[in-house]
Amino acid sequence: MPITTPEWVKDAVFYQIFPDRFARSGRVDAPGPLEPWDAPPTVHGFKGGDLYGIVDRLDELQSLGITALYLNPIFASASNHRYHTYDYFTVDPLLGGNAALRELIDACHARGMKVVLDGVFNHASRGFWPFNHVMECGAGSPYREWFWFNPEFLDAGRPIEAFPLRDLPPLDHAESPWETRDGSWSFRELGYRAWWDLPALPKLNTDNPEVREYLFGVAEHWIRFGADGWRLDVPDQIEDDEFWREFRRRVKAVNPDAYIVAEIWQPRPSVLGGDMYDSLMNYPLGAAAVSFAGSGRIDRAVADSHAGVGAYVHDDDGPAFARRLVEIMTVYPPEVTAVQLNLLDSHDTPRALTICSGDTDAVRIATLVQMTVPGAPCIYYGDEVGLPGGFDPDCRRTFPWDRPQEWDRELLAYVRAAVHLRRDHPVLRRGSFRVVAAEGPAIAYLLTTEDAAMIVALNNGEEPVTVELALAELEGRSLAPVPLPGDPAGLPGAEVLGGRATIVIPARSGRVLHA
Repeated sequence: MPITTPEWVKDAVFYQIFPDRFARSGRVDAPGPLEPWDAPPTVHGFKGGDLYGIVDRLDELQSLGITALYLNPIFASASNHRYHTYDYFTVDPLLGGNAALRELIDACHARGMKVVLDGVFNHASRGFWPFNHVMECGAGSPYREWFWFNPEFLDAGRPIEAFPLRDLPPLDHAESPWETRDGSWSFRELGYRAWWDLPALPKLNTDNPEVREYLFGVAEHWIRFGADGWRLDVPDQIEDDEFWREFRRRVKAVNPDAYIVAEIWQPRPSVLGGDMYDSLMNYPLGAAAVSFAGSGRIDRAVADSHAGVGAYVHDDDGPAFARRLVEIMTVYPPEVTAVQLNLLDSHDTPRALTICSGDTDAVRIATLVQMTVPGAPCIYYGDEVGLPGGFDPDCRRTFPWDRPQEWDRELLAYVRAAVHLRRDHPVLRRGSFRVVAAEGPAIAYLLTTEDAAMIVALNNGEEPVTVELALAELEGRSLAPVPLPGDPAGLPGAEVLGGRATIVIPARSGRVLHA
């Protein structure tokens, strides 16, 4: 079947927001004490960011060049990250409720911006009303099949241990407890399957027709409300492709341009054939960009604090980065590659700046990559001002609106310029990609359309390098520099003669040229 993906995503620049940590508006009354905004984040504490606070900051985001928001979960939940959903049809009152989402979506749409919501459909929370129904009624509850309850517990009248007092086993990420319905520790010991054996996260039984219909109804409801798509949390842990095919059919029937992006960390061509998701969160690109940009500066302890980061972030030279880029750009059809969600970090990872030992040159190089390859870039809130952060919860610090002295203004200017570069040159969004040089600390790649061509050249070394570019298709054309903040004055362009051009790339930087 032909693959179609939303056209608007190909031109989008996303901004990921963790709502509790972005901005307080003063319009939402707190029901009790909140953590101080400037204090380090904790696992369970709330800072009081809300959706009205995002509305208040749309001018700044639009100035940065942002055209779409991706919000971490916003539905009612007893956790600051809100992946513990207890009401899928209600925006959390601490975020301003449904009225705040209405105002945010309307304000974004008035500016031509999109809003993508986070959908958590693999698991709910202990507070989800059908789960509570079974807790109260046991085997007599008509909702007992909405989850994977151990029938021995229910039929014998044994209590479900949703709030166990005993010590829990350590998480073993070398195993996949969702792969067996009856073998997980939580099923045997607590009486129900929980995601990663975490009691707070009962796994939904998506084989159940009533559960499926409920979740599809949730997805349709918020698209009708005005959301422009769904980011899907751990969708590969719903082991039923037909569930996601029907999810796509239902969502696209409401809005054919809705964007469906899945949190799958590794390449998975089998799920991007046009009948399930539009794209994946492109963690492989982020790992490759950080591995090259931060080469020699990777903080191993920080990178290894997350298994999905540490295994893929390491010191890469130009040729190694080129091999990874080529694989990333060719593993999917062009229509899919063009809408991959290209991120450097997220709420689930240490921030790129901290992985790279605080080296802002590394962040600039990685950002330039992110803004000049096919796919939709996604900036994690605060990265643009140099907000640091290690592993969760440290990567979820509050945005320092009230501490502008802590902002890295030079980094902010660079990120803004890189975003605007992408906005001003469609070839960077829709061009064909080809590596044209890779040796030592340097790499260069070419993006072309029928009427435009741009070259991005990068150097992760400590000294300037001279590289020869293979540009047969640009024979006889001149390469003119496109200045970025921090570029040395007087960088020359080049002429393509005999299919070759030679350029100099300053140390620890990147440069852009157009033909």
